[in-house]
Amino acid sequence: MTLTIGFQLLGALALLIFGMKIMSEALQKMAGPQLRHVLSAMTTNRFSGMFTGMLLTVAVQSSSATTVMTVSFVNAGLLTLAQAISVIMGANIGTTLTAWIMSAGFSLNITDFIWPAFLLGIILIYSKRHRYVGDFLYGVAFMFFALGVMSQTGKAMDLGHNQTLIDFFSSFDTNSYSSILIFLLIGTVLTCIVQSSAALMAITMVLCTSGVLPVYLGIALVLGENIGTTMTANLAALTANTQARRAALAHLMFNLIGVVWVMIVFYPFVDFACGIVGLDPSSSTQNPVELSFGLAAFHTAFNVTNTALLIGFISQIERFVCWILPMKPDKEEEAFRLRYINSGLMKTPELSVFEAQKETALFGERMQRMFGMVQELLDEEDDKKFEEIFERIRKYEDISDRMELEIGKYLEHIGDAHVSNETKAKIRAMLREIGELESIGDACFNLARTIHRKKEGKETFTFEQHTHLQQMMQLTEQSIAKMVELLHGRKDNADVKATYSLENIINSMRDDLKQKNIEDVDNRLYSYTLGTLYTDIICECEKLADYVVNVVEARMG
Repeated sequence: MTLTIGFQLLGALALLIFGMKIMSEALQKMAGPQLRHVLSAMTTNRFSGMFTGMLLTVAVQSSSATTVMTVSFVNAGLLTLAQAISVIMGANIGTTLTAWIMSAGFSLNITDFIWPAFLLGIILIYSKRHRYVGDFLYGVAFMFFALGVMSQTGKAMDLGHNQTLIDFFSSFDTNSYSSILIFLLIGTVLTCIVQSSAALMAITMVLCTSGVLPVYLGIALVLGENIGTTMTANLAALTANTQARRAALAHLMFNLIGVVWVMIVFYPFVDFACGIVGLDPSSSTQNPVELSFGLAAFHTAFNVTNTALLIGFISQIERFVCWILPMKPDKEEEAFRLRYINSGLMKTPELSVFEAQKETALFGERMQRMFGMVQELLDEEDDKKFEEIFERIRKYEDISDRMELEIGKYLEHIGDAHVSNETKAKIRAMLREIGELESIGDACFNLARTIHRKKEGKETFTFEQHTHLQQMMQLTEQSIAKMVELLHGRKDNADVKATYSLENIINSMRDDLKQKNIEDVDNRLYSYTLGTLYTDIICECEKLADYVVNVVEARMG
């Protein structure tokens, strides 16, 4: 019997986490790419950033989701560190709504009312147009069902008469700071392990409403949960760039500072917060309804007060985390490392697509630099410098292969998830983009090898040939620059006509130069071998420009 009840409690806990996950992801899918536009548009100052973080967390019902999104946006360069700190502060306030929802779930018998939500949810899930609304309703229904089951299981366990538990918790003096610190540490460790402060909050409410866990110790667990929940973002940021790690560290610092000051005024502050809902934490007889609302009231009072105290010190927190995590110099030899995509980051497919877009734009930049090296190679006369540039081009060709593979695998992983049709179209377009970008890398390496063969054969282009090659490469470089600009910008601001115009000019120039080359070889102005190398470079530039057009077309859809 005890084993069955134990499994019921664990199963209800799993359902709670699952329900919140479904609800959060459904809301993020409904919002889609607008989430990043909201964050960037509504973080103009610290207060707007705080309200944005608060509203976003209220919407997605997960401060971890908001924080991980924020860290990801910092990683992608969409938000500054100061903006991210203000959003994270707001997220801490927004997450308090979850505690109030749980209090309602423990205080009211709502399991009878969630069955229509399940029925409507499954109907909408099979409706192509409203499936995300169905997912959301299903998540809400699962969450409230889990809370109801946990409440009933807590009563069935009759923890209030479990002498072993009563003796265990009674062994801690609620008026001793050492006991408070022990439970604060327990809350922190358990939240780090479970990776869900909501789950630990639910367990805390079960223990408190059963009369086993004293209010002061339960609130100490809640404080520990506030520290433990920061580990999600810090773990996610381990493989991210320095700015993202700083944002995650700022979240930890913010909560740690809050715990320090609240520990100094712990008992008066707890009495004040619980008094808001008419709860006397020192009373021996407690109303279970008031107990659950008392935990929610403390959670809200703590996070609101902490934000009010620290929002004026964002710049100081920013300087401190920058001092703790100094920026490392970005070495070109490390350029093969993906900058924005981090498989360890926990995020939704919509957000992952955005980061893949940033990585694709960086891929385009690298190919632009690679072509710049080809132009240098054409003009370089010093043998040693020539070989150095050629080896750098060879390295970049390897980088382009690896980038295509890694981004492609990442996009494939995103595509396996339940994503919107719009996101599927973006994934298909990006898969085509990275394939064409890798072809640009191949074309650059082919150009470099042709120039290298010319160097080894002791051949020298005539002044006229060299001038025409420079003109062809300048046109190709302009085409690549337009492509990179498009990859970084918005489609509706793109000047696609300029790309097609350059492509037509390059095609026409290729035809003219090939015809003139035949005439020049016939007139013995230079050898057939040199003429072949010359036309190989011209044709490879034209092929490269074709790949550029393909990237632009894929980006424009």
